[in-house]
Amino acid sequence: MKPVQPDDKLAVVVGAKPLPRTELTKKLWAYIKKKGLQDKKVKTQINADDALKAVFNGKKSVSMFEMTKLVSGHLKK
Repeated sequence: MKPVQPDDKLAVVVGAKPLPRTELTKKLWAYIKKKGLQDKKVKTQINADDALKAVFNGKKSVSMFEMTKLVSGHLKK
């Protein structure tokens, strides 16, 4: 897969180097699991810490599906 370049906000979470989208997703999930940000009751919800809040456009919580769309907005063309 062609590498994508995270912008500055997303780079805080996954690193600044270009990486394939599959690798970006793995790093994002590793971050979410390490910090315990997956909602305990509603497993499809991700609760944002300060770094993810910047990626999620200030939202405190988003669904997994919305997260994919928001992350795409933080990739440089």
